[in-house]
Amino acid sequence: MRSDLRRYTSGAITALALLPAVSFAQAPTPKLDSGDTAWMLTATMLVLLMTIPGLALFYGGMVRAKNLLSVLMQCFAITALVTVLWVAYGYSVAFDTTGMSAGTTNLHSFVGGFSHAMLAGLTPGSLYNTVPEAVFVMFQMTFAIITPALIVGAIAERMKFSALLVFTALWFTIVYLPIAHMVWGGAGSFLGDLGVLDFAGGTVVHINAGIAGLVGCLVIGKRRGYPNTPMPPHNLGYTLVGASMLWLGWFGFNAGSAVAANGSAGMAMLVTQIATAAAAIGWTAVEWITHRRPSVLGIASGAVAGLVAITPAAGTAGPGGALVLGLAAGVICFFCATRLKRKLGYDDSLDVFGVHAIAGIVGALLTGPLAAATFGGFGTVTDVGLQLWIQFKGVAFTIVWSAVLSYAIFKGIAVTMGLRVDEEQEQVGLDIALHEERGYNLS
Repeated sequence: MRSDLRRYTSGAITALALLPAVSFAQAPTPKLDSGDTAWMLTATMLVLLMTIPGLALFYGGMVRAKNLLSVLMQCFAITALVTVLWVAYGYSVAFDTTGMSAGTTNLHSFVGGFSHAMLAGLTPGSLYNTVPEAVFVMFQMTFAIITPALIVGAIAERMKFSALLVFTALWFTIVYLPIAHMVWGGAGSFLGDLGVLDFAGGTVVHINAGIAGLVGCLVIGKRRGYPNTPMPPHNLGYTLVGASMLWLGWFGFNAGSAVAANGSAGMAMLVTQIATAAAAIGWTAVEWITHRRPSVLGIASGAVAGLVAITPAAGTAGPGGALVLGLAAGVICFFCATRLKRKLGYDDSLDVFGVHAIAGIVGALLTGPLAAATFGGFGTVTDVGLQLWIQFKGVAFTIVWSAVLSYAIFKGIAVTMGLRVDEEQEQVGLDIALHEERGYNLS
């Protein structure tokens, strides 16, 4: 009996001794998941659809007929240019984690290195979580494409095409890539370690581009005749179709940021729909009350404001929070794109600042409270006040970063090659003056 007890005790001790090795074993190597991969391939195509043709048509319909092709050309050319730059060094500078560690602030906290330049090391078998790294590279490329393309709306109808290309290359390199790295670079990234929540790009994409757009329209100056000469949209049908494509593509933008086909992606899709609809209703309602009529441009702009506002919160907000966020964004952006713009007198041609920057700020700030379970969120936020302060610091840093560097880039181009077309070219229209083509055959 004593012998049996000794044998059992010895066996139990041996088993207990083995438990730590089993319990704390290294996490298994990620494996390719075909469902996640299929979804991310789809999401990537949806985000690319947002720029061409979505944003191109959305902006194209709002400019005058003589400038339609110039806007379409700018969006298309930016798509091609940023793709090349992303492959050459963009992906590496944004996502290279060499020299980074949580809690340590150094140069790599602000900008990545060049170990992945020309996509070095990328193979068909490389994985990012459970999807091919090639798919993740392509997905993030579509974000990098649409961000500078958004700026086009602020300086539309008066900027040289050559100057725009130079600006895009410089702004992408100096402004976009570091912000993307600071937010999404992983452990050791400056804003990420600070605790800033940005699921799909409220700071990285919308505040960043919206502030650059405001700086651009101030540096380049107003369109000739603004605000006394009427400059109505020439084809709101294009604009509404473009807004519809943006709405559809945004499901890839937000739900795709889960980088998996899971519950987080599903909830992100749901709250995106809710916030967009709420913002469209909010903008339309206040416009109806204020101007005595609802407009097609208004409901389209409201929808985009909702899409922007929910972007940073899409991974943590609940349905109720999305509804409130969307309504707030629609109402606030209406007043910023109309009364504030008129009062301050700046010529943001297509309301990039009034919609993208303002809705981005509203969304980024409210992401903190809406992530808390108290407000129906699904994040880990327990101290709402602290997270709101963290979000504020992230927003403020992004505004200053984008404003200062964008101003330097615009002014540098202005004193070297010039920013805007001459008076005759602007009068004729950029389609003919810069491209010797017409958007419509008038014969």
